[in-house]
Amino acid sequence: MCDLVARTGRHQQRYEHGRRLVAGCIPFRYKDNNDVTSEAGHKKLVEVLMINSQSGPGLLFPKGGWENDETVEEAAAREAIEEAGVRGDLVQLLGFYDFKSKTHQDKFCPEGMCRAAVFALQVKEELASWPEQSTRKRSWLTLSEAIERSRYPWVREALATGFSIWHENWSNGGDPSSR
Repeated sequence: MCDLVARTGRHQQRYEHGRRLVAGCIPFRYKDNNDVTSEAGHKKLVEVLMINSQSGPGLLFPKGGWENDETVEEAAAREAIEEAGVRGDLVQLLGFYDFKSKTHQDKFCPEGMCRAAVFALQVKEELASWPEQSTRKRSWLTLSEAIERSRYPWVREALATGFSIWHENWSNGGDPSSR
């Protein structure tokens, strides 16, 4: 049984210019790669955590409504705990991604347009129980597997452009804030 409870409802939801504001993250970790890449030793392989969609096939990363009583960073970290059962460090804002959600149309957003702030989250802890564990399954995937199995084009874009470009620069000792 999980002591944490997922937030529900829209009474504190943020909207801007007819779009519902959401926050999410691409959780990642490092795994030893057995391929020798240099004389210096082994290279670490990055894996990203995806969760199943509740509305059909394909995977996505944790995301959800950004509410009035929290910062965008707090919302992204909360969604990671609620939907994927992970905690960690938000390392970088990867960008903003616009998409249309048919399931999240309401009187403030009749067209269902959303804008997601997406962060890279370096996972420090995987929880044994979490609020949505009965409806969400976690999958650790390589970046190419995650892109291939993504449910939505905007999720693929966030992985392929936002995360992969940032991570390549960051892991090679470049400026972590550049995209």
